[in-house]
Amino acid sequence: MLISTKEIEVRYAETDQMGVVYHANYLVWMELGRTRLIEELGFNYAELEKDGIISPVIDIAASYKKPVRYGEKAVIRTWIEEYDGFRVTYGYEILTEGGELSVEGISKHVCVKKENFRPISIKRKYPDWHEAYEKAKKAPEAAE
Repeated sequence: MLISTKEIEVRYAETDQMGVVYHANYLVWMELGRTRLIEELGFNYAELEKDGIISPVIDIAASYKKPVRYGEKAVIRTWIEEYDGFRVTYGYEILTEGGELSVEGISKHVCVKKENFRPISIKRKYPDWHEAYEKAKKAPEAAE
């Protein structure tokens, strides 16, 4: 399986009064990781949106293990957990600067027509995305 990585420098604005990353910011970081993975596969969300297709989150979960603090760096690891030609589940691990697990999570998405939110088949409408997703979920784990 292909695992994409993205390093984040924790900004002061992302933390609470204790200097710990505010929990909702990890969801934003998941989006950054997902975007990086899609770019590494050779695609981007902007092109989908030009076609009138969007990919809303239909479910999301995050389990917090260890805080990340202001002044540290974090690494987002993102992969395709499940894909069936219609729905995509991305998996995430956010690691502390020292490599410890901070957050693990998933987000589930479906592609829909922007004007009416009717679901579309990625497999039928975007066969190149479909093929890349199939290969990414089955590919051997990439070296870090």
